[in-house]
Amino acid sequence: MHLRPSRRPVVGNAEFRSAMAAMASTVSLVTARRGDERIGRTVTSVMSLSINPPTILISIDILSRLADLIAKTGGFSFAMLADDQSEVADAFAGRVVAEERFSRGQWGEWPSGHPMLQGAVTALDCGVIGAMETGTHVLFAGAIIEAENTTSRTPLLWQRHQYHGLTGLD
Repeated sequence: MHLRPSRRPVVGNAEFRSAMAAMASTVSLVTARRGDERIGRTVTSVMSLSINPPTILISIDILSRLADLIAKTGGFSFAMLADDQSEVADAFAGRVVAEERFSRGQWGEWPSGHPMLQGAVTALDCGVIGAMETGTHVLFAGAIIEAENTTSRTPLLWQRHQYHGLTGLD
């Protein structure tokens, strides 16, 4: 997608970040594997795109190794983290060196070979059916090939630079 300049002045980066920090988002992981290389990143820029075909849209930094791996493999895995998985979220957000990130949490593997986080609220294996560059990021449309849900788990949320859980659920 080619983005054109705004006709009116835009807010500064600090003001934008402050405004977006108010938005509560489910904390998720996007991971991919190619050969022996596994890589992943904590993300909150995700949305359900379509029910037919069942598709999600993820936003990944265009210069990242993850974007490169997703493009090369044509797929990725996705996990919505449970409220007790903040250590996994922190590891994949960069608070742990890349080589040690998969030592956090329990991991399996999808039939595609992509990593599958055990105990997530929802885990998906996706095949890329479209991609769009926005300048700094790539939007990947992933068709859902496999899905596992754990209905007894509640999601980990991110809002105002900290983790939250859901309260008041029966």
